[in-house]
This record gives sequence, structure tokens and C-alpha cells, in this order.
Amino acid sequence: MSAMFRITLPDGSVREVAPGTTPADVAAAIGPGLAKAALAARIDGQVRDLNRPFEGDTQLALVTARDEADALELVRHDLAHVMAEAVQNLFPGTEITFGPATDDGFYYDFAPKERQFTDDDLPAIEAEMRAIIARNEPFTREVWSRQQLIDRWTQQGERFKAEWAAELPEGEELTIYRQGDWLDMCRGPHMVSTGKLDPAAFKLTRVSGAYWRGDQKNAMLSRIYGTGWLNKKQLDQHLFRLEEAAKRDHRKIGQEMDLFHLQSEAQGSVFWHPKGFVLWRQLEAYMRRRLDAAGYEEVKTPQLMDARQWEQSGHWGKYRENMFVVPDEIPGTEDDAAIFSGTADLMALKPMNCPAHVLIFRQGIKSYRDLPMRLAEFGCCHRNEPHGALHGIMRVRQFTQDDAHIFVREDQLVEEVQNFCELLDSVYRDLGFEDYAVKLALRPDQRFGSEDMWDKAEGELREAVMSSNLSDAIKEKFEELPGEGAFYAPKLEFHLTDAIGRTWQVGTIQSDRVLPDRLDASYVGQDGERHRPVMLHRAILGTFERFIGILIEHHAGRFPLWLAPVQVVVATIVSDADDYAETVAAALRKAGLRVETDLRNEKINYKVREHSLAKVPNLLVVGKREAEEGKVALRTLGSQAQTILTLDEAVERLRTEAIAPDLAAQPGLNA
Repeated sequence: MSAMFRITLPDGSVREVAPGTTPADVAAAIGPGLAKAALAARIDGQVRDLNRPFEGDTQLALVTARDEADALELVRHDLAHVMAEAVQNLFPGTEITFGPATDDGFYYDFAPKERQFTDDDLPAIEAEMRAIIARNEPFTREVWSRQQLIDRWTQQGERFKAEWAAELPEGEELTIYRQGDWLDMCRGPHMVSTGKLDPAAFKLTRVSGAYWRGDQKNAMLSRIYGTGWLNKKQLDQHLFRLEEAAKRDHRKIGQEMDLFHLQSEAQGSVFWHPKGFVLWRQLEAYMRRRLDAAGYEEVKTPQLMDARQWEQSGHWGKYRENMFVVPDEIPGTEDDAAIFSGTADLMALKPMNCPAHVLIFRQGIKSYRDLPMRLAEFGCCHRNEPHGALHGIMRVRQFTQDDAHIFVREDQLVEEVQNFCELLDSVYRDLGFEDYAVKLALRPDQRFGSEDMWDKAEGELREAVMSSNLSDAIKEKFEELPGEGAFYAPKLEFHLTDAIGRTWQVGTIQSDRVLPDRLDASYVGQDGERHRPVMLHRAILGTFERFIGILIEHHAGRFPLWLAPVQVVVATIVSDADDYAETVAAALRKAGLRVETDLRNEKINYKVREHSLAKVPNLLVVGKREAEEGKVALRTLGSQAQTILTLDEAVERLRTEAIAPDLAAQPGLNA
């Protein structure tokens, strides 16, 4: 008799089972409710098929819908296979390529026989997918040889799959998954059958073009995207978020509010309009005040630096493909001659500020008494992002970092990171973000520095968060991200949650002992010897461009009054009130408010509607009566009501409401 396998369950209990037993069998033995709820199994930490037999003694946890991350991954993977079968059923001769799960759904790339797919094809594909789900086809796993795969795909006319199969390693275990007669190469896992999918919990969203293997030299494919969830409620919530996100799109709102534009003459760079730059300046002034109060010293460093500096820092080898490189020579002017010789020394537009800040630190002898030294810069940087990766002002080539580097002694590090976390927390709350998560990105596979150094750096960041004054709610969400640190340092990441539940990685602080060593930064210690400082790379907003994009979408353009590009519009009902409107506007400007007047010969309802679309926070309406009585009718954005105030009352009310939160908190400044 074969030896029994010991299966250890999450509660510590152990079951002995015979070879050939599956996790589904264990679930059934525990109870019919669990057998029905189980979607897959976690075997020694790895998610596997529920019907795949145990291979030895095992730690077993059964995956149900309560394990949402694992369950969603399974659902989306299954839906990709179901969609591929549906497409081939409806469009015979279509070739399949790849179909992965994504963060909120799935996609599959197809090579249609006759024409590229369009969005008009999606309803029929969805209907066929529901028919496949209704048939409750079991997902079954089989191990094939590489030659079996090649032969299968070649016989079926699947050129792309045959090409890929031919490149697979001969000795590796290669698997396919069937659902009925349809199959695909796949590592799995999958759920038990298509019937486990909720037919009301998915939607195909769009069709786009995609090159085979992402190379524009290869064939153009049709990529069909879908979103998939555990139930219809989750799908409806997701579709609502998508609809809300479309309304909040920073590019749409930016155009409506006349904040900025982008155009092909400067790919990946933003043309800031006057109103958009008012928003920028308010944010910059706020951040400068916060940094001044926190003991930072502001610096400014060159745009172009010699490539040798980037080689010494390590960025040239790790980051060169993202740098704009410039030959250090005067271009040729002869028509037939080369513009550049090809022999000149190279320079690069800076993609980050850190090496330049080390060079400032190195000027003059630094003592242990000089530390911590906090150098801040709103530094303009350039990164050579691919054209296809650019997205509005969220991902650009030219950007301004909210950047600083703090040089500290070893004994100062934890306290300095604590102080940073608390400053960041205060800034986020001032800007309307109450909810965020802190994550510790740990050492990557390719890195500089010793294991002891990484152990120490990771431990310090962990300690700083947990001993800081951040709220218990923030600390409870703290998590660690293996392998996601920078090549020179672990880092804390700060992920904001916006008004519709999306998360954005914005702030960061990195604990770096590598760059000070590579660039020979040192200070004289209390013992009279040279020591290396630790360099903390930190940002709160990340980049101004991206953060302003996030602000636009978070507030849907309805900025807090202190940030709003136009804080008040004074609009007339009749031309007889024009002079009074100018008097009102002058009084508001004298109080420091940003004001426009609307004296056009238009109906007041038209003016109200237009300024509401432009997200103006306050509208002061004046007519003949208001002019005679020295009053105004105040309408706030989003309200149908109006409040009648004297001019002095209106000015004082709006002046008080428009004070930036950091200034409002200072005694005497709100008087």
C-alpha cells in the first residue's frame, strides 16, 4: 500500500489521505458548503487547481470568494479562455495568441482571418461567452511535450502559437488546459469549470490594435479587453468608477477650465496656461512654506551634466535608455556634412536631482554638527519615456520633482524618517487626501550594497513608520513589497486613495548608503574621522505635473478655494450694474482674492451655467438693486441657493475661506 500524504490545514489540524486525492476531495470531506464554495487550492503557498492531486505532504488552504485577490485572478484567467473560445466559435479561422488577466479584467490578442475586430463585435462575443459558461465545461489540465504542442498548433493553422511553442524549453513541464473541445497552452491554475463564473459579472469593454510580441515590425493583432468580477455588484461598482473616472479625466477638465494643453511639437511636455499656472504656483508656494518651516534649504542645480558624473553615480549603466543624451559640441552647419561628429564627449539632461545634490554637499568640509542637512529642489527633469507610454500630464517627459535629499548621521536616520512621514501626512490632509497606504519596497534581485546594509536600511524604515505619529489606521495597512526597492536602496512608498477609490503611488523616501559612497560624500565625525552620511531621497508630491493631474481628478476640478485658479466671478444681471461690479471686484482683489468679472450682455442663467462648467467656486451676482444697496448675491458651486450679503461681509467671508490651510493654522494670520 502506498504511503499516505499528510495534509495540514490552516487551523493546524492534519488529515492523512491516499495518493490520488485532490483538494476537492478534502473540501468535500470537510463539508458540502465548503466543497461548493471552493474555487482553487493554495498548496504550500502556491495557488493550484482544485482537482489536481496532491504530490506529497502539503500545507493546504482552500481558496474561496473570500480570498478576493486569488479569486479575482482565477475568474479573470478563466474569462480570457472563455472569450478566446467564443471568438473562435463565432469567427472560424481566427488565430489565438495570448490572453492574460489584468488588474481589473483580462484581454486576449487575436489574428482575425478576414478583418480586424471592432467594438460592434463585442455584444455577440459576450452572448457566446455566456453560452459557454452555461454549458459548465470542466477545465482540465494535461501535460504535453513541446513537439505535441508544435504539431497541434501547426495542424490547426495556429502560426503564432506554433512559433511560441517552438521556443519553449524541451525539459520544462508544458501544460494545456481544456474546456470542452477547446484548449490553449497555459500554466494555470483555473477553477473547476466555466460554470463557476458569474455570467452577469463580466463585460467586454473595447477593441484595440496590438503588435505580435509588442514589436511594430510584426503582424497587427486585434486585442479585445474585458473586465471581470466575482459578482454583478462588483461589476456595477467598477463600471460606475469607470464612468466617474471619465467625467473626472484631467485632460477633459483641464480643457474645460483652460488649465493646460499638450501638442506634438513638444511630446510629453506641458503647455501651462495662465489659470493652470496659477494652480501650479499656489501648490508650489504652499510646499515651499511647508519645507521652510521643516528646516529645508532650497537649491537649484544644472539641467545638463557630464556623462561621467552619471557613470560614477551608477545611473548611466542602470538608466541610460531613459536619459536624453547630448553631445558636447557645436553642431555642423555645412549642408553635406554630419551634424555631429560622433566623437564628442556626452552630456545628459538630468532625469533626477540626487547626484547634483551630492555635489553641493561635497562643497566645503561638513561636520557632524551640520547634519541633518536637508536640500530641497523643485527640479526640472527629463526622462525619455516611449511615446506610447505618455498619458496627459500624468506621465510626461519633462517634469518638475517635489524633491529633496536629506544627509543624516546613522543615529539621526530613524527620527528624520519619522519627521518626514508626519510632514507628508499633514500635507496630504491639507490637500484633501485622508486615506493612504504606506508600503515598504524591499531589495531587488539586481542591487548595489551588502546584505547587512540592506538588512539595516530596511529595518530602519520599518521602525520609523511603526514608531511615528501616523494614525493607527495607517499603520494597520502597512505592507511590504519584496523585490520592489531601487537598485541602491529600499524605500517607503505612499499610495493615495482618491475620491472614487483609485490608488496612486506618489510620495517616497529611500534610505541610500550607496550613492554617498560612489560619489565620495563625507563628513567629519565627533571622533575627527571621515564618515559617510546616509542619503534620504524623498518626495511628497512626486512630480508637480502628475500630482496636479491627480488633484484635478480627485476634486473633479472643484478645487479647495485656496487652490482654485479663479476664486470668484462677479457677474452682472443688467449693464446698469457694470460700475458696481468693478467696485466689487476691486475690493475682492484688494483682499487677495483671484477675481474675474463677467459684464457680457447675456442672461444671468447662461452666465451661471457657464461658470459652473468652468468650476468657479463662487459667483457674486449683482444687479441694479444690489448696486443701490451695496450688496451681492453669493452663489457657491454646486448649490442652487444664493445668500444676500453686504459687500464687506462677502469680502471677509471669501477672504477667510481662501486662506491656505497651513496659513490658517498660524495664529494671527487669520485675523
